[in-house]
Amino acid sequence: MSYFFDFKIILAFIISFGIAYIIGPMLLPMLKKLKFGQTIREDGPASHLVKNGTPTMGGIIFIISVVLTVIISGRYSNEIWFALSFMLLFGLVGFLDDYIKVVLKRSLGLRAYQKIILQFLFALILAIYQKNTSPMGTQLIVPFFRDITLDLGILYVPFLVFVIIAITNSVNLTDGLDGLASSITFVVATFFTLMAIYTGYGHLAIFMAAVSGGCVGFLRVNSFPAKVFMGDTGSMALGGAVAAAAVILNLSLLVPIVGFIYFAESLSVIIQVFSFKVFKKRVFKMSPIHHHFELSGWKETKVVKVFYLVTIVLCFIGIFAI
Repeated sequence: MSYFFDFKIILAFIISFGIAYIIGPMLLPMLKKLKFGQTIREDGPASHLVKNGTPTMGGIIFIISVVLTVIISGRYSNEIWFALSFMLLFGLVGFLDDYIKVVLKRSLGLRAYQKIILQFLFALILAIYQKNTSPMGTQLIVPFFRDITLDLGILYVPFLVFVIIAITNSVNLTDGLDGLASSITFVVATFFTLMAIYTGYGHLAIFMAAVSGGCVGFLRVNSFPAKVFMGDTGSMALGGAVAAAAVILNLSLLVPIVGFIYFAESLSVIIQVFSFKVFKKRVFKMSPIHHHFELSGWKETKVVKVFYLVTIVLCFIGIFAI
């Protein structure tokens, strides 16, 4: 890959960061005026009650930055358009959920079955696209074993559908503390940017660099104390972006490592629900697990910092795994 192309990738990060950094404060008055305020769950940590009414649906900030960066880059291909479209489709699911809850004041938002149907359809599209276009066919790269691939055959599409839905919902659950989902996804997106460069997916690298830059720029208004939340609009979009990168790069088996925090959040919810329904006991003080640490005495900023540092370490491990 040429130095010029490498510069394009770095430039994508800078442009996306700049757009998100600039338009974040500009969109806050609009979100407040439209009364896109978040309702904080009453059974959550008491320290979160002061956040009630904080504008949400702020994910449109980095979504705009990523879209504009891709357009400005001038690097158009099926690879980059498909990844961007997938991010937007899952962002749309989150937007509909946010809109129903926040604007229409229907607390339940989209019904669970409605979310699953939409997520399943979008995941199926990506899985079939990957099966028909991947140079590896139905094979996946196996972490730590460079000369070994796993051929799933007819299970390839169902497996990818499961992985995509798991990633997007896990990122969604991670969005519970100021700056948590955006800071972790910055690291994960940077990792996939490097992997895309390494494997020759230059256009995908530009897209993921834009996602990474957008997350950092968004932290201007999302870091503690957050002036705006990304909402499901943002978390589902980020989940879609991460899932698209993992699938296109055939690195789905690596996501539990580099995205460990995402899955720890999901797993904590599953364990909590199962334990309470079966044994009538709670394993965690509260789930997702970031709330457990808060109720154990950790400050919100400490939880975010530790989770962020853990993700950095795991992404370095992921680099060595490939």
